[in-house]
Amino acid sequence: MLTENRHSIILDTLNKQKSVSISELCKLLDASESTIRRDLIILDGGGLLTKVRGGAIAISENYTSHEHNVEEKSNLFVEEKTAIARYAASLIEDGDFIFLDAGTTIEKMIDFIPSKSVIFVTNAFISAKKLAQRGFKVLITAGEIKASTEAIVGSEAVLDLEHYNFTKCFMGVNGISIKGGFSTPDKSEANIKRTAIIRSREVYVLGDHSKFGKISAIKFAELNKAKIITDKVPDKKYLAETQIKEVL
Repeated sequence: MLTENRHSIILDTLNKQKSVSISELCKLLDASESTIRRDLIILDGGGLLTKVRGGAIAISENYTSHEHNVEEKSNLFVEEKTAIARYAASLIEDGDFIFLDAGTTIEKMIDFIPSKSVIFVTNAFISAKKLAQRGFKVLITAGEIKASTEAIVGSEAVLDLEHYNFTKCFMGVNGISIKGGFSTPDKSEANIKRTAIIRSREVYVLGDHSKFGKISAIKFAELNKAKIITDKVPDKKYLAETQIKEVL
């Protein structure tokens, strides 16, 4: 079984039971004790669980491995996402060279982007089409299409991004957590996000209030690596971690 799959099962089990022993996980995953111990050390180091003697316990924030498809996401928190997208679009300036991540909130930005001299790079083919229809110059990454999120992922996409120096990037997110950072369920999408962040001068993560206090399997950045644009912050403790703009 792949490491990421084991980690996902471990975290799902903890989310349901709140605690689990190493012996339970060995049976559940048909893995050796040394493998499970190593997994727990990695997940504890990533802030996804707390390793204790003989097993692990869940942290207070909620782990989630489920990812809605694009159609499902588009019907969630529509007013909030629209307000977030409108504000994010207002940050775009003449001469910007911008990476737009895949995601329903990011896609909503396109309707509000002012007509300026801007070049876009994206790994979302739907966003690429909408940008081109609006008359913007747009480049799309190479790679493999992930059907559920309509994103282009894979090593080719990462290699493409490594050639660019972005003035700004705008990121979608599944989880925002002090312990778990910014996270997503998919390793290949996390690699895209991580690379674009490294190659960008200014980084913005767009996430509505429901994303706070949640942790997905793969962390792609610490909270202090990006500014957050959200409708409202459900817990003021996040304000000590990074700059946050509330739009509602």
